[in-house]
Amino acid sequence: MTLLLEGKSALVTGGASGIGRATAVALSREGARVLVQDRAEAGAQETVGLINAAGGQAVSIGGDVTNESDVQAMVAMAVASFGRLDVAFNNAGISPAAANSALQRTHELSLTAWQKLIDVNLTGVFLCMKHQIPHMLAGGGGAIVNTASVAGLVGLPTAAAYVAGKHGVIGLTKTAAMEYAREGIRVNAVCPGYVLTPMTQDGVARRGEELLNKVPMHRLGRPEEIAEAVVWMSCERASFVTGSFYTVDGGYYAA
Repeated sequence: MTLLLEGKSALVTGGASGIGRATAVALSREGARVLVQDRAEAGAQETVGLINAAGGQAVSIGGDVTNESDVQAMVAMAVASFGRLDVAFNNAGISPAAANSALQRTHELSLTAWQKLIDVNLTGVFLCMKHQIPHMLAGGGGAIVNTASVAGLVGLPTAAAYVAGKHGVIGLTKTAAMEYAREGIRVNAVCPGYVLTPMTQDGVARRGEELLNKVPMHRLGRPEEIAEAVVWMSCERASFVTGSFYTVDGGYYAA
């Protein structure tokens, strides 16, 4: 059986749990060697353990995607470990709760909370691409997938900074796709809906039925379902796909 990413080198940020972990495992299953990054380095090491135990090849690194030196070190480690960088999944992100701004309307947001959400969810993606793209150019191309959200396509009351950041990810994705299309680099975004991950557990516990009523499938997504979309966007089966965003949301955006 031919694997979709046989011989490829991949980098996953936010890979300690949830969508990042599921995607790192899925990329490895399809033949990629994977560097797993997360601020929670112990969790990243656990993901690596899962991959290596299944016969894959992975390494981990800690660091903060809002720190340019950390990002440079992450990309350098991927290239040093595997010889090149073919695939990047820029997934690291935080929720409003992580910035102590859950359920706050726009005028209630502190500048600190706003800046933290923008720094991680948008600037972090920019910094990752800034340092990934030169290696992909040197290697003749590659595929980048950025994690946006259905909140990057619609408004979401009491989540102004999160929504602004995710809208920004989609705009950044489209622009980079246009800039590098003739040099073999494809740039796309995945837009998850409500997915059961450690990041969403608190909101689901508080508002579970309310959230489900917004989803035509009337269930939460699984991290593995997002991972499948990322794998496809990362492989040659998506060779004519760039500048696009794909919702994986149980019908939320369509409703």
